[in-house]
Amino acid sequence: MSARLRTVLEAIDAANAADPTLEPDGAGEAPAALLYGRRMSAELAGVATDPPEVLQIAVRGQHIERWKLPRTDFPEGRDGYLAWRRAQAAAHAGRVAGLMEDAGYDAEDQARAGQLLRKEGIKRDADVQMLEDVACLVFLRWYFADFAARHDRAAVARIAARTARKMSPEGRARAQAEFDLGDLAAAFAP
Repeated sequence: MSARLRTVLEAIDAANAADPTLEPDGAGEAPAALLYGRRMSAELAGVATDPPEVLQIAVRGQHIERWKLPRTDFPEGRDGYLAWRRAQAAAHAGRVAGLMEDAGYDAEDQARAGQLLRKEGIKRDADVQMLEDVACLVFLRWYFADFAARHDRAAVARIAARTARKMSPEGRARAQAEFDLGDLAAAFAP
């Protein structure tokens, strides 16, 4: 790992350590955004061999300081949700670019990280798709069971189908192989 990559990842972790929301982490509790970023990096390490530094940064920074832009600041419903997601992606891209600049990354690398974080080119750009696959796998591994326990069966099936549609065939195959999806497994057919 290069020194500047280490610097950016540590800066992302430091920013995310301020998340006021705590989650269990096996050794007690930790800030939710910090856990999420580390889970994303661990998932990337499990699915990609020697990923580009910019992808590693985008993966770690996908939810940087997410709590600063609450969902409740946006209208209810799907349109409000999508507006919130776009605003989050833009905020994450800007924050990560600043950390990259501080660590010595050039404007081109900063712009590329922004492209990845805004998911520009999903299904066409291998790195954007890898980021999305990693995010979906992290959701399935760490957050899906809790989501499923809080929602009715129709909502769970709808979210599983949306998650699967965002994934590559390789990502869906990995989901089928690694998770007990029960009757939802068909949605993840490669």
